[in-house]
Amino acid sequence: MINVSQQNAVLTIEIDRPDKKNALLPNMYMDMAKAIESASESDIRAVLIQGSHGCFTAGNDIADFMSKSNDQGVNETYRFMMALVNCPVPVVAKVEGLAIGIGTTLLLHCDFVYCADKAKFAMPFINLGLVPEYASSYILPRISGNLQAAELLLLGETFSAQKAFECGIVSRVVSEEALSGLVAQTLAKLVSKPKMALVQSKALLRNQNAEIEQHIITEIAAFAEAMVSEPAKEAFSAFLEKRPVNRLIYK
Repeated sequence: MINVSQQNAVLTIEIDRPDKKNALLPNMYMDMAKAIESASESDIRAVLIQGSHGCFTAGNDIADFMSKSNDQGVNETYRFMMALVNCPVPVVAKVEGLAIGIGTTLLLHCDFVYCADKAKFAMPFINLGLVPEYASSYILPRISGNLQAAELLLLGETFSAQKAFECGIVSRVVSEEALSGLVAQTLAKLVSKPKMALVQSKALLRNQNAEIEQHIITEIAAFAEAMVSEPAKEAFSAFLEKRPVNRLIYK
């Protein structure tokens, strides 16, 4: 479900679960974490994260989420989060189709985010009775401003590639036909750079990692508490049963 390959000093991680719109499971987080961690132990100079079949990822698998208690699956997700936050080499994300939930928040920890003009984004945590995750409540106000961050996180609505660009979530928006070429061009430029300077420059750019890591821990605690709340249980059930949410439970 996670395809990992290496070519020309580029480590490619591909999310490949097309029948579920590349929704993520704990074992997939673990596989991605191990792959990213390996980048620091080899001659890798850049990491590419992409989805298969024209879709980035629909986020966490809701059915799997419902089957777990508030602490199950956290270790795998947390390990992936920390691996990406601390990846020493540049990370490029290629985004097509859906980028939902962590499919959007993980982009905040990439160094280059290129997306197709028809890509769709969402951080719908609030609609599921949950709270923001992956330090999105820390990073978004700083890159997008408080008003934009509130709109994205407190409404939890789907937004366009252009909106993602305006909020600083993506680096550039191009046509679907131009996306692969842009990604390949950037990766070729990165691998041509001196590795020591590349790693040191990224470390200097990412000098707030300690604060980000602490905020991730704070969010995870709040997220775990919200997971077992009645509004979250109702929201998940309604999603799987394809019915409207009982708003009385939200009060």
